Amino acid sequence: MIKPKKSLSQNFLIDKNISKKIVNLTKITNDIIIEIGPGTGNLTDEIIKNKPKKLVLIEKDKSLYSLLKKKYNNDKKIELINIDVLDYDFDKIKVPFKIISNLPYNISTKIIFKILKLKINIIEMIFMIQKEVAKKMYYKNNIKKNRLNCFIAITSNYHIEFDVSKNVFFPKPKVDSTIVKIIPKKNNNYDLYKFEEFTRKLFNNKRKKISFFIKKNKLNKNKLDINVINKRAEDLKIEEILEIFNQFYI
Repeated sequence: MIKPKKSLSQNFLIDKNISKKIVNLTKITNDIIIEIGPGTGNLTDEIIKNKPKKLVLIEKDKSLYSLLKKKYNNDKKIELINIDVLDYDFDKIKVPFKIISNLPYNISTKIIFKILKLKINIIEMIFMIQKEVAKKMYYKNNIKKNRLNCFIAITSNYHIEFDVSKNVFFPKPKVDSTIVKIIPKKNNNYDLYKFEEFTRKLFNNKRKKISFFIKKNKLNKNKLDINVINKRAEDLKIEEILEIFNQFYI
């Protein structure tokens, strides 16, 4: 039996009903699916039952890679890759695809940022992530802003689907989880690498007023409305954040 590694944030989903519920959130038949961190293959098995055109499994752990290779050796529709997903080149996939994954919680936001910045042919993504992170990614103008929900707001349509108890994993994590669906927006013309850098600076002092951000970055305050200047970054509307970005970074 494979022993889960804490260093890789491994918590294996063991409830088949949850796996089935995740898979039922999208159409899989004849689609190309990527699964990040398939682990022992519990979610993978449910994906296979729905007959994808092709299934790409990205697994960093060499022990799990070997296990999966033996398990799915005779399935010609499965491509198994032993690599850290943060090093994987998604641009190699030239046709539209979907991602369904129970993401490693210690790098879940890094993975999401990486994928959304690429502007590639992703139809939709269904991720299991920490419940707390799922809440931080949710955006509306009356909700406190942060780097995550700002980035999600300009790149995607975001849906919280359902929560998952810590009791359906082995080993049991300390936190509950949430299933989210992320559908990338088409025709996104923003430079997302610049926007990521901008939001990092903007929310570095999120409780300071925008006037502090302007002074610190030696910007021209006359380019912005006085009401925006007197707000804190976390209280801005998405439109106001984009206004600041457009003024100074485009």
